[in-house]
Amino acid sequence: MSPYILATLLFGLGLGTTITFASSHWLFAWMGLEINTLAIIPLMAQSHHPRAVEATTKYFLAQATAAAMLLFASISNAWLSGQWDIHQMSHPLPTTLITLALALKIGLAPLHTWMPEVLQGLDLTTGLILSTWQKLAPFCLLLQVQPANATLLLVLGITSTLVGGWGGLNQTQLRKILAYSSIAHLGWMILVLQFSPSLTFLTLLVYFIMTFSLFISFKISNATNINTLATSWAKAPALTSIIPLILLSLGGLPPLTGFLPKWLILQELTKQDLAPLATVAALSALLSLFFYLRLSYAMTLTMTPNNLTATLPWRLPSLQTTLPLAIASSATICLLPLAPATAALFTW
Repeated sequence: MSPYILATLLFGLGLGTTITFASSHWLFAWMGLEINTLAIIPLMAQSHHPRAVEATTKYFLAQATAAAMLLFASISNAWLSGQWDIHQMSHPLPTTLITLALALKIGLAPLHTWMPEVLQGLDLTTGLILSTWQKLAPFCLLLQVQPANATLLLVLGITSTLVGGWGGLNQTQLRKILAYSSIAHLGWMILVLQFSPSLTFLTLLVYFIMTFSLFISFKISNATNINTLATSWAKAPALTSIIPLILLSLGGLPPLTGFLPKWLILQELTKQDLAPLATVAALSALLSLFFYLRLSYAMTLTMTPNNLTATLPWRLPSLQTTLPLAIASSATICLLPLAPATAALFTW
């Protein structure tokens, strides 16, 4: 792809998200989401591989459906209440429709079925954009829709944590595992959205850091399924020792950074007299932790069946820059001691 076209598409991605961030009118927010979708589609299909084209088509259909539902709901809201302001949602019907449309856009269960298939058809770089940047604009709108349907958000959240944990158990493809991981983390964010929006923002930020670390690690080690993880020790020994820590951080084990948002969310749910919901969410985290442990086991405690006679691959200098990975993986592993300061900053 030409660097000029790539720069234009990345500018379109940033512009669409920024328009949605800055808008208080539903039509402007919808327009920002559409610019965002249209900018990422050429990036998804750039390899011209049949799987990439199929994933792009599925993504386009899912996003077009969500955008049409969002536009219909905002027009219904204008018809029922006489105004287009995002902050003045007065009727429950358009509020529910908009929540469902945004849930489809970011891939919350039970509207998640496009997400694993689409991510599996993409390369890791585009998959990283899809798993992180593309979540920002819909999340911004979800945070602004008030008063939200509390029961609907809780049902979407707990369903996503369960489906995200359950769906990843029998997967062998890393990108599908990352997709189910994304669904589970989004469920945790939605659970606490109506009680503490700042805590949702903190969880989203930590999720972005952890996901960025994992995608870049897999990209450097050129891993796409569990079997290739077993050979990664010969290519990059240092990276092989770091990736299990990143995986366990995603699973939410203390004393790693990923434990921080789960801890604060369970605490907030308990404060709101939702202890049964907090219990189910904590148990669903064990499902996710199982498949992260599977990946860690494959990397660190198994050896490839065919003997690698050459020891040269890991001695060759890597042509890829590793500074972003070093910063992100340090943040993924070591930020838990900052929990009191982080809690004070984000739970006002």
